[in-house]
Amino acid sequence: MKEYNFSLTYPNDFPPITVDTLMRQLLLPRKWRHFLRTEKKILINDHYLPLNFLVKAGDKIQITLDHVETLQHPYLPSGKIPDIVYEDRNILVINKPSGQKTHPNLRETNTALNDCATYLHSSPYIVHRLDMLTHGLLLVAKNPAVVPILNRQLTNKTLNREYFAWVNNKQLKDEQGIIKSPIGADPTDQRKRMIRMDGLPAITHYQVIKTCGTKSKLAIQLGTGRTHQIRVHLASIDCPIIGDPLYNSNYQKGDFLALEAYRLTFQAPFSFKKIQVTL
Repeated sequence: MKEYNFSLTYPNDFPPITVDTLMRQLLLPRKWRHFLRTEKKILINDHYLPLNFLVKAGDKIQITLDHVETLQHPYLPSGKIPDIVYEDRNILVINKPSGQKTHPNLRETNTALNDCATYLHSSPYIVHRLDMLTHGLLLVAKNPAVVPILNRQLTNKTLNREYFAWVNNKQLKDEQGIIKSPIGADPTDQRKRMIRMDGLPAITHYQVIKTCGTKSKLAIQLGTGRTHQIRVHLASIDCPIIGDPLYNSNYQKGDFLALEAYRLTFQAPFSFKKIQVTL
């Protein structure tokens, strides 16, 4: 099994914490924390310290992981290079165009992750998705060691995804609001989702940025990540996204979905550094 090595320095402005708390704050899975402890593969200033010992400002931390597993299938290269917005050792953020799927089915080779495979010369690892018609920032992991950490950030809302949407504001009266209607499959159309009481919990925050006649630009933050969530939620308050072929009755053939993933904020894995990427 492949070995992954990470080094970081404990920040000077952080209070002392135990080795155990350090691993938890880095969002390391419980299984990995067990192996790091039993195999003594977390070192502080080149020495193994028991879990209750303190890590202090300026301490050098080394983490070696050799029990990283993944069930993800490899992605074939497309031959095309993605539009790269941010990159570091572990992460790639691209600007996915409207009309492109995030990941392939079977042996497709024309999706965003196929493009990433071309650029990386290796298979990327999926963290989250964008609807095919949505354009904007898509975060991709370069190795499987950072995927569980980023998934935890999605769960605890430290990985924030923000969107802009232009809507037909027929009934939009409040400058900001929260939509909490549950979302499930539409039994009449397998492509669609709908508001239904037996659906999955879904939370969407919105704020009006500007209004031009019967159109408004909204800033949107997700509290959950359901399929078509923003599109379904906004349509449910009679403010469908302009150019939405599924949920806007005024859709004109050839229109583009006016939904953009414009900002990502997250903690760099194996680091205490906050990263913000904006289009």
